[in-house]
Amino acid sequence: MWFLKVGYATLALPRVYRTKVNRLSNDRVYFSVCPTSPEELPVIRVPRSVQNHFEKVKQSRSKNINTTKAGKLLIQGRNASLNQSAGYTHAKFEQPILCSKGWKHKKSFGDYFTVNNIKSVAPFVAGSEEEGDIKKPLKTFHKLHISGELVETLERLNITHPTTVQLQTIPKVMRGHNILCAAETGSGKTLSYLLPIVHRLHLDEEQDQVGPRKIHAVVVVPSRELAEQVASVSRSLCSPLGLVTRTVGGGRGVGHIRGVFKQGVPDILVATPGALVKALRRRCLDLSYLSFLVVDEADTMFDPSFADMLEDILRHTDIASAPGETRGLARKAQLLVVGATFPGGVGDVLAQVTDLGSMVVIKSKMLHFLMPHVKQTFLKVRGQEKVLELNHYLKRLQQEDGRSGGDAVLVFCNKSATVNWLGYSMEEMGVPHARLQGEMPALVRAGIFQSFQKGTTNVLLCTDVASRGLDTSRVRLVVNYDFPETHTDYIHRAGRVGRAGGCEGGEVLSFVTHPWEVELVQKIETAARRRTTLPGMESEIREPKPVIEETNV
Repeated sequence: MWFLKVGYATLALPRVYRTKVNRLSNDRVYFSVCPTSPEELPVIRVPRSVQNHFEKVKQSRSKNINTTKAGKLLIQGRNASLNQSAGYTHAKFEQPILCSKGWKHKKSFGDYFTVNNIKSVAPFVAGSEEEGDIKKPLKTFHKLHISGELVETLERLNITHPTTVQLQTIPKVMRGHNILCAAETGSGKTLSYLLPIVHRLHLDEEQDQVGPRKIHAVVVVPSRELAEQVASVSRSLCSPLGLVTRTVGGGRGVGHIRGVFKQGVPDILVATPGALVKALRRRCLDLSYLSFLVVDEADTMFDPSFADMLEDILRHTDIASAPGETRGLARKAQLLVVGATFPGGVGDVLAQVTDLGSMVVIKSKMLHFLMPHVKQTFLKVRGQEKVLELNHYLKRLQQEDGRSGGDAVLVFCNKSATVNWLGYSMEEMGVPHARLQGEMPALVRAGIFQSFQKGTTNVLLCTDVASRGLDTSRVRLVVNYDFPETHTDYIHRAGRVGRAGGCEGGEVLSFVTHPWEVELVQKIETAARRRTTLPGMESEIREPKPVIEETNV
């Protein structure tokens, strides 16, 4: 009888069996038993600790996969062995090894990784995709059958080529369809609805189909800053055509709202939901002649904080259910819902005012993906060190060769109190800046953002009030001083750089401090390595669930 010790167990084997020993490590031995006679094999019990060790060895061997090939790196971190090339593709069931895997441990502070920009041109720029060595020819606005006066106005604004979302959306709007458009931030969605609206109103005016002087288009946006921005674009398009654009926003009383309409009835009204609901309840405006209702930044507008007001606005509007209902004197309003992400609950609300099946859904190819033309860095840092890291990056940006110091920076915080505290710290360090947060009066906020857009100051400390829809074409660097709480917030913040018509070489820097932030970062890194969408994001309109009425039997 032979005795063989494996782990903590001693196995007794008859001499008639020949054993084959395979030593894998210094303290563990694995073996196989081959019978020398046709007798039945004995039962050999292997300790659980030995089995677990064997599984760990198998997993560690399977993980030694080289994800680095020749060419540009997609993921680049402190640990070079975890880098991933842009040309590497993960298998369907292959689990990527993350640079941020151990970031919940306190020893990980100081670690970092970067998702490099693998494209130099934004994917939403029409003609940016290459087919072999031949680039697609750039299309012009003449191809979209827009009036010549509008095209000349766009050329004066140095806008000559439509973006991809504009090529997809404008023809559908001009045919009278209700639209749900979801495309990445900075892709030109504002012009995608304003151009066909202004074209249609100008055409109706020339044909004397406008009717009485009434409001014919309403654009609803979540903030006063965005209302002023959209109105500014609308005025630049409308002024040469004799059309009028006005705004009403929150933060002011009913007297101001009435004063806006006493100046004259505009053709296009840009409003925040609260101000618009006040005006409707006090009968300051009439929407019976409305031709267009636009809900911009839809993911915010369908949020519970705005949903009730939005439903009230929709109830005052006669929405068309088919393109044929948007023509003639008895026309109904077209509904245009626009945003950077698909809003949750959109189906439940829209089903009350129109036929969901008749809505045309326009979805960008890169919707909910990380932007491939923007460099994004994640730094694991202690909370007390974030101010010094921020100051270091701001000074480095100003001292880079070839930089004039005119590049704008957005620094995002999660709370208004953090914005104020960080502002005091920046003052002590001698960093010129401005602050923008939701607790400020509306007029003060509008003035601060306008001065930032004009270049009066280059560093803006802000909350998410500046992350939705605002034109930040000057911005080259976005800093997440506080990491955003959701993937949607991250997409909107990161979308402040790399915009159509903006400066090239945009970057996003995110400070990661807390364990719950690490979980979001790991999902972002996994999506970047697999080149998939960020998890948990809506990508379709969900039909409302049927209401089942209870009956007493």
